[in-house]
Amino acid sequence: MTLNFWLIQAFNGVSYGALLFLLGAGLSLIFGVMRIVNLSHGSYFLLGGYVALTVIWTTGSWALSLPIAALAIAVVGLLMERLFLRAEGLEHVRNAAIALGLAVLVALAIGRWHQFLGGGWIQLAVITLIVGFGLYLLLNRIDVVAIEADPQRQVLLTVGFAFLFQQAALDIWTGNNFFIDPPEILTTSIAVGGLYLPLYRIFMIATATAIGVGLWLAMEKTRLGAQVRATVDDAQMARGVGIDTSRISMIIFSLGAFLAGLGGVIGGAFLGVYPGLDFEILPLAFAVVIIGGMGSLGGAAIGALLVGLADNFGKALFPEISYFTLYAPMALILAIKPTGLFGRE
Repeated sequence: MTLNFWLIQAFNGVSYGALLFLLGAGLSLIFGVMRIVNLSHGSYFLLGGYVALTVIWTTGSWALSLPIAALAIAVVGLLMERLFLRAEGLEHVRNAAIALGLAVLVALAIGRWHQFLGGGWIQLAVITLIVGFGLYLLLNRIDVVAIEADPQRQVLLTVGFAFLFQQAALDIWTGNNFFIDPPEILTTSIAVGGLYLPLYRIFMIATATAIGVGLWLAMEKTRLGAQVRATVDDAQMARGVGIDTSRISMIIFSLGAFLAGLGGVIGGAFLGVYPGLDFEILPLAFAVVIIGGMGSLGGAAIGALLVGLADNFGKALFPEISYFTLYAPMALILAIKPTGLFGRE
């Protein structure tokens, strides 16, 4: 193995880590602020790629797909957070959405059983309205424990959304594998010291670095960043001094979804876009967060770099035990420091 081999593998690992940073940074901040383990975060990554494909097919512009896909996924995250994860003041809207979804399922089941669907859309609509109204009244009478205090609900709700998003993507974009073609200028390579480095991977590293620096400046140098850090340290105390933690949660969750959606667009030319990608990328995102520490932006950067290098070198040197080389460092770090490298109690 030559020096060029080690340098190329290191470069590939860093570029992969840059992609994982986009996914892991948002996930880390979401948990740090909201104390919610979002198992649907990988779905934002997948949906970002699919939305970008739709924009490219419609407009032919890859550059336009970056902001549109990221903003669209941010809106999805915003609605999910406001209606289902932090629904203060929106309980009736949340209950109506849940009741409508359950009513449609019940109506479809009844309609199929009685063969109403052969043109019987009026019957189907009547059944949906009746069942939905009854469920809405029932849900309004149930006192639900806050989701922050119920980890089991967090897991069930977010993994349920993950399966829902996956099925929606399958129905809308089919089960075919797609690749997002970047502009021709990014498909070339440049020579650096005898090494030919793909320009697209350099773009990935530069994008993640710019976003990381921007997030760090926002967190460390602005009033909003101070409020976010206060909420991460002690949400109850932050509320006591007048910080609107509900607003902070909304901003952070939307930001996390935005970064995941952006990562899906960038990763679409690197990994492809296909059903199941969400559940493949999610464990790597959690590895980033666990190694770096929950709620730490710097930890997410270090964790992403370590995971990217471990994954790339593991597959290159020890393909048979590549999962061991990836997750063994995570287990070692947790054994020494359970909160992660930069996590706090």
